[in-house]
This record gives sequence, structure tokens and C-alpha cells, in this order.
Amino acid sequence: MERDIHSGYNDLKQVEMFVETAEKMVGQATMSLDKDMLEGAKQAIANAHDQLSRARRQATGVDEEFLSHYEQKLAKAEHQLNEALR
Repeated sequence: MERDIHSGYNDLKQVEMFVETAEKMVGQATMSLDKDMLEGAKQAIANAHDQLSRARRQATGVDEEFLSHYEQKLAKAEHQLNEALR
């Protein structure tokens, strides 16, 4: 019997992993300017935004500083990607 156990910690850890992955992909894509890598980076940004939204919906209020930190990191990565796409 499988149970769906909700853990705020898991949500936060996933936010961290999604944002860090997006940052790495953006860094690699903007250095190479490879079309496929840039598309992958765009998708990684979108995935990280989705994960942040999910975590925010589940947030207890004590996670606000953590989520804000990762939103800022994601915004910087997104800005970097948008500049490379110009």
C-alpha cells in the first residue's frame, strides 16, 4: 500500500534542485549559444517556476525567506538567458 505523504522539506529540496539545475543549464547554454541547449535552459527555467509555484501553494509561511531566495536566483538565471536570446 503506497501512501502519498506530503513533506514541506521535500518541496523545498525540490525547489532547490530545480533552480540549481536551471542555473547550470543557463550557464552552459549562454556560454555555448547552442540552440538546443538554449531551448533546454528555457524548459529548465519553466520547470523551476512550476516547482516554485507548487511549493508556494504548500508553504507554511516559515518558508518565505527560502522561497524568496530561490525566486531571486531563478530571476537572475532567467534574465541571463533572455539576454543571450537577444
